Amino acid sequence: MTPSRDISRLLEIMAALRTPNTGCPWDLAQNFMSIAPYTLEEAYEVADAIARGDLAALKDELGDLLLQVVFHARMAEEQGAFDFGDVVQAITAKLIRRHPHVFANEDLKTPRDVEGLWERIKAQEKSAGQTASPAGALAGVPVALPALTRALKLQVKASKVGFDWNDPRAVLRKIREETDEIEAELDRAEMDQAATAAEIGDLLFAAVNLARHLRADPEALLRQTNRKFERRFAAIENDLAARGKSPREATLTEMEALWQAAKKIE
Repeated sequence: MTPSRDISRLLEIMAALRTPNTGCPWDLAQNFMSIAPYTLEEAYEVADAIARGDLAALKDELGDLLLQVVFHARMAEEQGAFDFGDVVQAITAKLIRRHPHVFANEDLKTPRDVEGLWERIKAQEKSAGQTASPAGALAGVPVALPALTRALKLQVKASKVGFDWNDPRAVLRKIREETDEIEAELDRAEMDQAATAAEIGDLLFAAVNLARHLRADPEALLRQTNRKFERRFAAIENDLAARGKSPREATLTEMEALWQAAKKIE
């Protein structure tokens, strides 16, 4: 079988991998639950390639993510639930339905207008398909999302019903309040470790809220900070290696000075 730009070839390859007796033993042993972590991992690798501005890597990572879609669709087809064509039909129908300003006669001028329309259409879709009693305002945020992303989505939903601050400075005051509560726990004669940890969780939640008010993605911000930390720590290691030392052999004061030097260079 030869490579191809045609999606049908990818579908054929996946079908071959999942064919009993002649397919791949590993692929045949998988199910939706076992593949889900790989799907999340590939999505993160796409985001990482974008953050690094590496378009060659992005091409490969998008292929890996597409494979995940094809894999899930194939397993669903084997169960008679749906196939890849149904997935494509569903998303194309959704895009047409949610873009009446492109495919119909709705007149929208700004991205904010489009976001508002998108949310109204989503709410209508959910209402039309709902058979049980109405869910709460925070319903629909997947539990499996990364914690920072889920916190952001919960806050967005709460804000839509008026449970929100109007000024990022108010959020900043909340962050200071949370740090004061952590300090109070630390100052106790017998610190309650569980209570202190809970206060740290509140602090993280408030930090996500500040990022939201500044229209920044907290998950992306933390990835950037992680890379910055790795880069600066590598500079410390390189400087110490030039002196014939390892980090374990250096003092904290020495490493802090090297950190500040690396920070100044950046």
